[in-house]
Amino acid sequence: MQVASERLIGTGGDVPTEASARSEVVSLTPGQIFWREFKKDRLALASIVFIGLMIVLALSAPLVSRYVAHHPPGHLYLTELNQFNLPTGPSKAFWFGVDDSGRDLFVRVLYGARTSLIVAFFATGISLVIGVTVGLVAGFYRGRVDTLLSRFTDIIMSLPVLLLALGLVAGCGLQAQGCLGGLIKPGLLLVSYVIGLFNWPYISRLVRGEVLRLREKEFVEAARAAGAGDVRIMTREVLPNVFAPVLVYTTLIIPNNILFEAALSFLGIGVPPTTPSWGKMLSDAGSIFTVAWWMMVFPGLFLFATTLAFNLVGDGLRDALDPRARR
Repeated sequence: MQVASERLIGTGGDVPTEASARSEVVSLTPGQIFWREFKKDRLALASIVFIGLMIVLALSAPLVSRYVAHHPPGHLYLTELNQFNLPTGPSKAFWFGVDDSGRDLFVRVLYGARTSLIVAFFATGISLVIGVTVGLVAGFYRGRVDTLLSRFTDIIMSLPVLLLALGLVAGCGLQAQGCLGGLIKPGLLLVSYVIGLFNWPYISRLVRGEVLRLREKEFVEAARAAGAGDVRIMTREVLPNVFAPVLVYTTLIIPNNILFEAALSFLGIGVPPTTPSWGKMLSDAGSIFTVAWWMMVFPGLFLFATTLAFNLVGDGLRDALDPRARR
């Protein structure tokens, strides 16, 4: 009141009209509010730029290999091995050096990014489809349906994931025709299926908890009173409201899937040996790390930076979408 009095009396200025006061009030959409909060996190913005750069490099790996590095991914440069048959380090021609077989490590790291990102995104997509569907149905219908689906989710979560993944990948990868009459064949899809089929329970739990809370809200009751069916309410009313937490969790499980694929490849049962993979590169570098440090450092740095970037983006999304979680 004192400030207003000074503005009206003490300064002798014009009295602000109601229209001018209304013009100073700017309404923001939810998207604008989200972007205003998200852009405050410089690390998250830098991580998005890095992830975008990695995706571009992964997609353009054949072009980079042909026109920039001038080295095909599988070509053996035996002249780059010394007299003891050990690889040589980074040079002007081979930026990251060569591996123990004489292949350009820079080119293989780019192709390894393709492998890791393809497996991570495809496996995450499988987990999202299964987890969101199960969690949405269980939380909306409750009762016996919720009990049945929740107990099934508990069973999946209690399984030794790594041991089962090792068994499935090894069993389906031993034969060229794969499993289930050739339906699942060895390669990137097999690893993606295994990772995706064991990670969906966590998404399901998250979605179920959110749906249990949302189904009692007034907008759901209004939709039901207007004659909307269960499927329409779940897909048009409830599902859009669980998008934010699912989006945040998705950015957090993508790096876990990248590390899972790297672990399987490190153990020798991930993608085929002919397919470049960061985990397989780290496995190959373990025996000669003391004399060829670049074989472990460069794939390890790319793996670390990519997983860190996804985690930072997830933290930024969480802080922007949930004000209570802001640091």
